[in-house]
Amino acid sequence: MGAKLKNVFGATAAALLMLSCAARAADKYTVAYIAPSLDISYWQWVAYGVKTEAAKLGINYIEMTSENSPSTQMNNIRTAVTRGVNAVVIGPVSSTSTPPVLRFLKEHQIPVAFTGIGPAPGETDYTSSVTANNYETGVAEGKFICDEAKKLGGNKIGMLSLPLDRENAQKYLNGAKEAFSTEGCDLVQILQTHGLTVNEAVAQANDLLTAHPDIKGIYGMYDEAATGAVKALQTRGLIGKIAVATADGSPTTVKLLRDGAIQGLFLQEAVGQGIDATEQVYNALTGKKVTKDLPLPEPLVTKDTIDSPEMQAKLKRVYPPSAGAY
Repeated sequence: MGAKLKNVFGATAAALLMLSCAARAADKYTVAYIAPSLDISYWQWVAYGVKTEAAKLGINYIEMTSENSPSTQMNNIRTAVTRGVNAVVIGPVSSTSTPPVLRFLKEHQIPVAFTGIGPAPGETDYTSSVTANNYETGVAEGKFICDEAKKLGGNKIGMLSLPLDRENAQKYLNGAKEAFSTEGCDLVQILQTHGLTVNEAVAQANDLLTAHPDIKGIYGMYDEAATGAVKALQTRGLIGKIAVATADGSPTTVKLLRDGAIQGLFLQEAVGQGIDATEQVYNALTGKKVTKDLPLPEPLVTKDTIDSPEMQAKLKRVYPPSAGAY
């Protein structure tokens, strides 16, 4: 065989190999993660969970942010479908924004899993909703902060709340109210966040303390609420005189817990939600069993339990190692 013919065969084989690799790449599933805002660390950590699980499963990954806008969220959904994604994992802007999203994805037969925030009540056309066990956590956190307030000589509680158009926030609140009623504590004021920032939480905590100087506990529904509350208490010299508890967990609040400025953290698995939601849509794509509603427990961690093997393992599903210390 002449050198020229060998070169032709070699080139043909190389071309066929490239086509084969391209075909395999084209056959890979793609999942789109759509966050309400990637300015919030929580949603970055969910993204980490989706991305790492997608890589583990051999799925392509793209991400988008809705900038807390329902219309941008809907545009992201349309763009993702146009780009040929096979599945969607979404942290919605709000529960009330989800019906048009679900209708559109149903029309295109694309599985969708929610993380952190579930769909609007009554919606059923979704693959899975991987959230925290919000109602039970609301009860547990309500009981905890009520007990802490009583230790400090009072029974009045202020609340820094997530937006109450979210089903998770509604469940937290309902659970807390039940606990306060049972345990004999008084919820004197609820302030809803608009931007989930520490600065906003500082301002709201100061408003609580000015309007109700006799409160003995602050109930936070999200991580920045506790951080802001502690800053306000530090400025007023009230650390240790007013108890603080919150849901979520981060390197910042873990340190505040260790320092004794926060009494209780109810750990929400941001990374874990991303992992589990990705697994659920992959199961739907591959004909495996899916779990429609997957509420993950939010265990209480305190200064005394933070270093236990169980809580250290749980923290690995809250935020990634790159975020900070556990």
